[in-house]
Amino acid sequence: MTPIRTVLLLFGLVTSSGAWTCGPAEKAAPARPAVDETGATVSKGAGAVVQLTNMLTFDPKVDTITAGETVEWDNGSLLVHTVTADPSKATQDGSAALPEGAEPFDSGNIEPDGKFTHRFTVPGLYRYFCIPHEGASMIGEIVVLPAGGE
Repeated sequence: MTPIRTVLLLFGLVTSSGAWTCGPAEKAAPARPAVDETGATVSKGAGAVVQLTNMLTFDPKVDTITAGETVEWDNGSLLVHTVTADPSKATQDGSAALPEGAEPFDSGNIEPDGKFTHRFTVPGLYRYFCIPHEGASMIGEIVVLPAGGE
């Protein structure tokens, strides 16, 4: 493919809003409900929402919440992702970290348009990654502040 055709192809994939598309707009499938690591449906009211992207990133990469709040990860990409805060599942040092007393968690595969929600109760820094895209540095962080200014 010529460089000009490549540029035109890539330009055609980006809409004026900056979103990536792959062809004509289709009617969106209904969003799947958010579920926690047990598979239970979680109600709205997340302390933060993180987007999982086609560019192999968590957006935002770092977010701050208060202990007791939840984070919802929304897979708006065309790819399967995970949200994994379990150092034993990491293949690279530093991809995952938990504060003392926090339990590891792993969303399992989050299909496109899928969601995963986790409630954070232990203050500290949580570093998490996407298992299929860890090598591409798809890593995010949640900073959990103590509740009530403790």
